[in-house]
Amino acid sequence: MDHHHHHHHYDGGENDYMQQEDDWDRDLLLDPAWEKQQRKTFTAWCNSHLRKAGTQIDNIEEDFRDGLKLMLLLEVISGERLAKPERGKMRVHKISNVNKALNFIASKGVKLVSIGAEEIVDGNAKMTLGMIWTIILRFAIQDISVEETSAKEGLLLWCQRKTAPYKNVNIQNFHISWKDGLGFCALIHRHRPELIDYGKLRKDDPMTNLNTAFDVAEKYLDIPKMLDAEDIVSTLRPDEKAVMTYVSCFYHAFSGKQKAETAANRICKVLAVNQENEQLMEDYEKLASDLLEWIRRTIPWLENRVPESTMQAMQQKLEDFRGYRRQHKPPKVQEKCQLEINFNTLQTKLRLSNRPAFMPSEGRMVSDISNAWGSLEGAEKGYEEWLLNEIRRLERLDHLAEKFRQKAAIHEAWTEGKEGMLTKKDYEVASLSDIKALLKKHEAFESDLAAHQDRVEQIAAIAQELNELEYYDSPSVNARCQKICDQWDSLGAMTQKRNEALQRTEKLLETIDQLYLEFAKRAAPFNNWMEGAMEDLQDTFIVHTIEEIQGLSTAHEQFKATLPDADKERLAILGIHNEIVKIVQTYHVNMAGTNPYTTINPQEINAKWDKVGQLVPQRDQALIEEHARQQNNERLRRQFASQANVIGPWIQTKMEEIGRISIELHGTLEDQLTNLRQYEKSIVNYKPKIDQLEGDHQQIQEALIFDNKHTNYTMEHIRVGWEQLLTTIARTINEIENQILTRDAKGISQEQLSEFRASFNHFDRKRTGMMDGEDFRTCLISMGYNMGEAEFARIMSIVDPNRLGVVTFQAFIDFMSRETADTDTADQVMASFKVLAGDKNYILAEELRRELPPDQAEYCIARMAPYTGPDKVPGALDYMSFSTALYGESDL
Repeated sequence: MDHHHHHHHYDGGENDYMQQEDDWDRDLLLDPAWEKQQRKTFTAWCNSHLRKAGTQIDNIEEDFRDGLKLMLLLEVISGERLAKPERGKMRVHKISNVNKALNFIASKGVKLVSIGAEEIVDGNAKMTLGMIWTIILRFAIQDISVEETSAKEGLLLWCQRKTAPYKNVNIQNFHISWKDGLGFCALIHRHRPELIDYGKLRKDDPMTNLNTAFDVAEKYLDIPKMLDAEDIVSTLRPDEKAVMTYVSCFYHAFSGKQKAETAANRICKVLAVNQENEQLMEDYEKLASDLLEWIRRTIPWLENRVPESTMQAMQQKLEDFRGYRRQHKPPKVQEKCQLEINFNTLQTKLRLSNRPAFMPSEGRMVSDISNAWGSLEGAEKGYEEWLLNEIRRLERLDHLAEKFRQKAAIHEAWTEGKEGMLTKKDYEVASLSDIKALLKKHEAFESDLAAHQDRVEQIAAIAQELNELEYYDSPSVNARCQKICDQWDSLGAMTQKRNEALQRTEKLLETIDQLYLEFAKRAAPFNNWMEGAMEDLQDTFIVHTIEEIQGLSTAHEQFKATLPDADKERLAILGIHNEIVKIVQTYHVNMAGTNPYTTINPQEINAKWDKVGQLVPQRDQALIEEHARQQNNERLRRQFASQANVIGPWIQTKMEEIGRISIELHGTLEDQLTNLRQYEKSIVNYKPKIDQLEGDHQQIQEALIFDNKHTNYTMEHIRVGWEQLLTTIARTINEIENQILTRDAKGISQEQLSEFRASFNHFDRKRTGMMDGEDFRTCLISMGYNMGEAEFARIMSIVDPNRLGVVTFQAFIDFMSRETADTDTADQVMASFKVLAGDKNYILAEELRRELPPDQAEYCIARMAPYTGPDKVPGALDYMSFSTALYGESDL
């Protein structure tokens, strides 16, 4: 029992008075019935002691909670004084008192495993019952001592000794042995026979027995009622602790009488040893003579060797022998073993009680028995060998007869249906491949037949042996053997006859097969040619040019020229077929259905030939129609090409002109704008020509024409070119408009602008209307800038914010005009706000609304961050960072 977790164990140290105790573990799962019994018994037991101090308890888990009655109980039981209890009503006082009690119990050598003062104070029923049980064990049970046993075992032994004279009482434990109440009555009667009329009690009336015992004990022995008769009867297994507690009261009540009994017991014990040893000696003598007698009777039966004539009788003998082995001998083996054990036990007991060793009477020594047993085993072994040999001899005859029957049966099963197979005329309706298969099969059968020759000879040999051994059923064996031999001869003759018929048929069919093969060899290519021709004639064609369709027509004419020769081949093939038909009618052989070399038949050849005849004119028609379609397509191509070849170059020319114009513009910006707008108008007027080309393109797409060798311009090219032309002119006009805006905003004069344009064009070396980075660096150096990489990078980030690697004229003007202007916008704006704010570092919403138009005021209020300086007031706005942000955004 090693599940010690959180359960109470009581361990009495040296004298482990609880070694067999079934332990708390199980009882913690207290069956409610047991809990009820324990509660009642323990309460009564406690009260039987507490009344000596003039008090009692009513509820076991309530009344010990403050520890006072618990300490009192221990004082009464032990007759010792405990430490003075604390009288306070608080939990801490109660815990202290309970601990004093627990410490006292512990001081008596009891280990209290996991019984804590807190659980007792909290009124934990299971813990409280466990603690009381520990007290009962220690003070009422531990010190019991009966004939070298103590505590629980001592109490049990005492009960057994006291109730031994009562035949209907058998105390084995402290639960179910007491259920019928007779145990309690016997204990009382043994010590005080005048109190109970024991003879009147009945085992089947436990209620009366229990109540009688409990009442008498209470009335005359001063043992309170601790158990309830009804509980004990109705519980499957009364609570062991409750019963032990109650029984211990009887022990203490009667133990005064113990001393005299102990003396009597010692004398009885010595006598008992002698009586027991004498009994064991008698038993040995009796057992030994019985066993030897049985051996003497059995050996002659095993030595009888008269054989039986039939297998049945021999088997019966074997059966009897096996019966002896199974049923008669094992108990004797048992007896022999028991005898040796008894002998050894007896000798040990004699030695232990200082008596002389035992000497069996003449001829009954352990060695005599062993020798007799050896002879028995020898006889037995010889007998079994002889029986088995006899049985084997009879088995040999049975075996031979069985072997004959088996071999005959196998042979007869094999010959079943063989005559039918050999006389079949299946070759009369067989094809050549069937015949060849039948010949192979027949050849296999002939070798199968030869292989069976061996078995037929074996069958005859076994029949012969059975005759010589005079087997009882020889006549039927001989008849069966004769029949097998006769049938064997007739199978040989039939085999020969069938072989000749198969060979003859094979030769005839081979001739037909030759013709079939020739038909197949010529029909196949001809059939393939027809199928190819049909496929070609129905082949859909995709052509894109007149040349391609003319090629197809030429090929078709060449094909038509081959038809007369093809017809000659067709008639030749049909001729072979007719020849086969003639042979079949002459020799009346089976044509065996169809040609094995081909699935093509004459009907099929003729049907396909007719189909080719129909397809040729259909193909003629299709080619004529396609020719007409190709001519129309060519017309559409030329029509598109003639226009595209004019429009394409025109767009290219215009693009080049714009490029030049944008670089070489003269006059004021307004003049340039007027010129460009005129130019744009002339281009837009060209649109109808583009639309017309789109119309032609639509027709070409509908005709599914995908290529046009008459022009390199696709509609796609022209659309893209036209779009580019329009956007380029628009962009050029937009640039001039932007330059006007810039000039007016920055106050640049017309001269300055012309100067900018001149230097821009000068450095735009590739004439693209833009400068690349290198051009721009050269331009800056020529204007007297002196700068490192970082400075140039900063300037590039201003003029080329999108990092395209180019500088447009517009960006160049912006940069140049910024460089020439000298105002610092952010500081100006900031200074202006400072004025509006009356020189404060922040501005208020109402000041903005007062000084600025509503739109601008709200714009500022929405975007200014709250001011965070040390001089801030509620609603203060930060105009400085706002100004910087405004400038930052406009100045990239």
